[in-house]
Amino acid sequence: MSASSDPRRLSALHRLASLATRTDDPAVALREMLDDLVATFHADAGSIALLNPDTGRLETEIQIGGTDGEKMPELPLGHGVTGWCVLNRRSLLVPDVTVEPRYIAVRPAARCEMTTPMLEGENVIGVIDLESDRPGGFAPDDLGLLELLAAEGARVLQRLWQLRHLQGKARQLETLITTGQSLVSKFEQQELFATLTRDAREMMQASACALYLHDAGTKTLRFASLSGASATPLPRDDLPLDSCLLAAAVHTRRTVQFADLQSPEFHDLVDLPRDPTLVSVLATPMLYEGDVLGVIAVFTGRLHRFDNDEKRLCAALASLGAVALQNARLYARVFQSEDSLRKNERLTTLGLLAAEIAHEIRNPLTVLKLLHGGLGLDFPADDPRRTDMRVIGEKLDQLEAIVTRVLGFAKAPASLHSRWSLADIIEDTLVLVRLKLAQSKVSLRFDPPTRPLYVDAHKGQLQQVLLNLLFNATQAMPVGGTVTITAGAAEHHAIIDLADTGTGIPTEIQARVFDSFLSSRPDGTGLGLAIAKRILLSHHGDIALLTTSPDGTTMRLTLPLAKN
Repeated sequence: MSASSDPRRLSALHRLASLATRTDDPAVALREMLDDLVATFHADAGSIALLNPDTGRLETEIQIGGTDGEKMPELPLGHGVTGWCVLNRRSLLVPDVTVEPRYIAVRPAARCEMTTPMLEGENVIGVIDLESDRPGGFAPDDLGLLELLAAEGARVLQRLWQLRHLQGKARQLETLITTGQSLVSKFEQQELFATLTRDAREMMQASACALYLHDAGTKTLRFASLSGASATPLPRDDLPLDSCLLAAAVHTRRTVQFADLQSPEFHDLVDLPRDPTLVSVLATPMLYEGDVLGVIAVFTGRLHRFDNDEKRLCAALASLGAVALQNARLYARVFQSEDSLRKNERLTTLGLLAAEIAHEIRNPLTVLKLLHGGLGLDFPADDPRRTDMRVIGEKLDQLEAIVTRVLGFAKAPASLHSRWSLADIIEDTLVLVRLKLAQSKVSLRFDPPTRPLYVDAHKGQLQQVLLNLLFNATQAMPVGGTVTITAGAAEHHAIIDLADTGTGIPTEIQARVFDSFLSSRPDGTGLGLAIAKRILLSHHGDIALLTTSPDGTTMRLTLPLAKN
């Protein structure tokens, strides 16, 4: 009976082929595979070594009958019987290892060795080695059957690796989606950087991950965040691109990798962590509309060649990071703009108060001037009172000039008024507050006019009115809600209705809602609506409280339409 038709050995082939249905763990499959091979061939020892594509060495994954339980050393291709088999992709039977010059003694008791490569197509993925303590312990038929079993074992391993690879990709995709959702909600930049480096390291199963910001103007990189490395923190100074390894990713705008950072040529580069455990790096640029915002560097603790899937995954994460960083920067600008608007509001308030004071001073001042002029006092030239009367007259004229300048300054210069599209003014204002509204969980709806409407106005002042109303609406909806803006026209006026779903205005202050210093909020100044009223009146328009209730408030703004 031939070896291929031996029922006992055919049973071994069946058990080997069914491994893929009994486990999804390649390590468990290798253990069962070697146990079955040793039992089938009555071997005294055995091992399965896999070829590491990064190092080009054979690494023993599993062994039975080793010396004192020690793992067999790594072998370069061509060394020893197993190394020769892998290099030549041929099986080898050594009846007596004592006369075989290629044999490297590991077990002193070994006398016969049988080795065959595990092939997947034309590629060698590993090698199976069996030993017997008897000279001639294996026959040529045994070698033929081992080749058959090795081919099946290679197919089993490939299926399990592919399954493990797909499971890993599914986890990475899930993590990528979760990370993307998390990143877009980060508006504080340092928190964003820490989240990005932490998630990238975990997703890539890397030893460390660093993020560097790129400044195109100064041609520098600046370290922003580091996750996972035990090294001394990277420098906080701006690093010139010509002294940085990661500049390659900036210049090419593509992902680049470097295999061995511990090589001497990398020692003087200032952008690398001083950590001897970091070996390989994948550097991916963070691109936004063609600009490089930064670089994400993923470090491994062993020699590693990053495959295309890893590069694509890191590129996707870098793209998400770039969008999140741009959002965070825009959000910061919005807050800066809001602060500036608040300061402008205070300055406007101060100007209006000064105008009110000046207006109230002007009336008694006019009376004083009239009375002074009507006294008709004419003192002799040598009388000191003549000089006093002259000085009093000059000071009254000076006070009148000051009052006139204050009143003139409080008015918006006519030269700043120009023809504007009403829809454009509203849309430009909404751009300023869209992130603020999103953070407050306020959704926005704008119904533009059915036909183009134009007004002669000071755009900045009208935007200030709209911003005041939007901020008031947001504060009236502490748990979120909806703001609806509708624009239209009636006769010769443009009409803007701004409605919210807030708590409404208290009944006791509804009639005085546009008075100065009237507010229902502890932190309010009571000036926002008063300023809005004065601005619209100066534009020959008006603002009115249209409706208010516990279900919401609607404010109506009217402005004269520009003449054609």
